[in-house]
Amino acid sequence: MHEWALAEAILTTAAQIAEVEQLREVTCVTVRLGELQDAELGILKFALNEMKSDLFKNAKFRFLRAKTELSCRACGNHWRFKKEKLDPVTVEAIHFVPEAAHTFIKCPKCGSPDFEISSGRGIWFDSIQGVK
Repeated sequence: MHEWALAEAILTTAAQIAEVEQLREVTCVTVRLGELQDAELGILKFALNEMKSDLFKNAKFRFLRAKTELSCRACGNHWRFKKEKLDPVTVEAIHFVPEAAHTFIKCPKCGSPDFEISSGRGIWFDSIQGVK
């Protein structure tokens, strides 16, 4: 269900950008997905294809992954986190509530759960291409 809401948000936002850019057809939408967002690409692509309007009838949707970078507020350590270190139940919890990461992830240097997610969380547009 999460991916369907993401697909709706992607299409709505892309349509708004297309309107501002005066595109009559969108041909390619490149979206960057944060690792901690953990969106299931197969479901997301299916939802996009099922929900797309005429504006996106020939559009290709490309997805890039943004790696997770964390910064400890306690000791200043910066590190790259790999979600593969987490068990499937924890990954699922973070998938629905990214803020839950603070419960399961600790700084490898000092053990603090007080860190900032510098990158790798959320979804944003890399580019939108189309025909004017």
